[in-house]
Amino acid sequence: MIRKTSGLVLSSIRYKDTSIIVKIFTRELGLKSYLINGVRSMGKGSKMALYQPLTLLDLVVYNKENSGLQRISEAKLQRAHQRIPFDFSRTSIALFMTEVINRSIYENYQNESLYDFLSESVVILDQGETLLSHYPLVFLIEKAKFLGIAPEEAEGFILESDKQPFTNQELPLTLDYLKNLLEEKYHCAHKIPVIIRRKLLDHLLDFYAQQMENPSAFKSLAVIRQVME
Repeated sequence: MIRKTSGLVLSSIRYKDTSIIVKIFTRELGLKSYLINGVRSMGKGSKMALYQPLTLLDLVVYNKENSGLQRISEAKLQRAHQRIPFDFSRTSIALFMTEVINRSIYENYQNESLYDFLSESVVILDQGETLLSHYPLVFLIEKAKFLGIAPEEAEGFILESDKQPFTNQELPLTLDYLKNLLEEKYHCAHKIPVIIRRKLLDHLLDFYAQQMENPSAFKSLAVIRQVME
């Protein structure tokens, strides 16, 4: 069956000489793996740029039930990024986002509200006025809501975790900061020491690991911590 859908590219791996297998989180069909033949061939006809992480696409796909690899009939760029591919900080955050997404959803998982949030987050990341120092924290907090693992109150992100990295002096600052992030989201302009932001990032990733039962370390963590200076 041929279906139209929008999609967010998450990752791709090489397959044979000129092909790739790409993971795309589609709005209507969920997370799918697609085999793209000949995309790595040299020349003007190459469409490899379409399948970079966090690219937003309009797709026409062949959707077969109970089938592993799917096929794409047509892929068009929905929105050309102006900053993400050319700005080291935004590129680093994009890679961090794809790692978090890949580790928290599974093949065929479908959630239109989550897709809309991710799509909006990508657009915001590409905007020049976005404060990047808060962005990864807001992304983790807001995404947890769509996965159904977010506490109702800011305190829950601290209390519902097995670990407690904050000192008695840091805890009130952290809770106030968390409340600000929850209220203002990507528009947060709260001033907070770098050490608090970094500790909160580590803590939220621990929170995800506990909730999703995936304790392995995030590969992009070292780079993303630098972005939050």
